[in-house]
Amino acid sequence: MTRNFPTAVTIVGMGSMGRALAEAFVDAGHPTTVWNRTPAKAEPLVAKGAVHASTIEAAVAASPLIITCLTTFDDTSTALEPAAVTLSGRALVTVNSGSPAGARAMAAWATDRGARFLAGAVKNVPTAVGGRDTLLYYSGDKTVFDEYEATLRVLGGDTVHLGVEPDLAAVYEMAVGALLLPALVGFFQGAAAVQARGLEAGSMVRFAEKWLDMIKSLLPTYAEEIDTGDYTDAASSVNLFLAGAAHDADLTTETNVDTGWLAPLHDLLKRAAAAGHGDHSISALTEVLREPAPRT
Repeated sequence: MTRNFPTAVTIVGMGSMGRALAEAFVDAGHPTTVWNRTPAKAEPLVAKGAVHASTIEAAVAASPLIITCLTTFDDTSTALEPAAVTLSGRALVTVNSGSPAGARAMAAWATDRGARFLAGAVKNVPTAVGGRDTLLYYSGDKTVFDEYEATLRVLGGDTVHLGVEPDLAAVYEMAVGALLLPALVGFFQGAAAVQARGLEAGSMVRFAEKWLDMIKSLLPTYAEEIDTGDYTDAASSVNLFLAGAAHDADLTTETNVDTGWLAPLHDLLKRAAAAGHGDHSISALTEVLREPAPRT
């Protein structure tokens, strides 16, 4: 659909990300209605030109496009339930964390109430919302995406529709999001080790950035190995990583930094070697991850 005027948008949830979404729409000239259980959180947006709805029913009624930014799918359905009748015929886009099962349940809840549903995820921090390279991906009703794509691109220039299955955004959200905590904890461990030598954590940032660039460059190769199931071209083998694991205990002895969080990763390496993947590429860990270790 071609639009000659800015689409009216309602944002439900005024946490840091919700405020960033609303601010991007206000700055882009979209009539923006906001709602939050704690009204005071909406005040900075009202000062910029947004309208604060006193009830969730009024918030939903204000716009054809409703974007929710609450913590979970359950939080979203609970917040919207009083406006269930008003949702009928409107486009509902959720931007929150949650499992694929949660996304499917949310889609069923929304469609049962006559809404057109799209699940989404912002793959960046609030301050990046509105950036040319900021990634957001969506899944679900393609007609919603097609109708409001230009509006959604206000939130980020790298805007993607993954497919009509409503849980795809949640699948990718969890798949890609799994990178975050291990990478951050690795950095925090390194920072503690550097400080144990009387150095500043900031001194390692440039080197960590280069290391992350190197890891990024390897991802296409590893993805191809996983997709083909051929792990024989082992530039970095499971055994190589297993040998390096022994140094972690030495780091703890020298710096008193806790490296215990790595124990499950070391166990994963041992399981891979025991399964015959010792000389295979480290990407062969994927095969071990397909069969979780028995719980004790």
